[in-house]
Amino acid sequence: MSGKRFPEEFKIEAVKQVTEKGHSLADVANRLGTTTHSLYAWIKRYGPEASHHQAKSDESDEIRRLKKELKRVTEERDILKKAAVYFASQSD
Repeated sequence: MSGKRFPEEFKIEAVKQVTEKGHSLADVANRLGTTTHSLYAWIKRYGPEASHHQAKSDESDEIRRLKKELKRVTEERDILKKAAVYFASQSD
């Protein structure tokens, strides 16, 4: 594996050759000197369905953020409950 790095414009153009111009994936990969695996990854990232994948990723990020916030707020609530019980017992 050569570990070559290709510019984003190169990747987008390679994806267009497969998705818009109808060239075979293996043919494009051979002509451009990359692997079919890389080309599949580029299609997933830059292809016509990329906005769908990005939307799913954004939703996952939002769910992760909300779960983290829920955990923090739940912990704060539990601490406040314990503090209320403590102070209620101190005032008696």
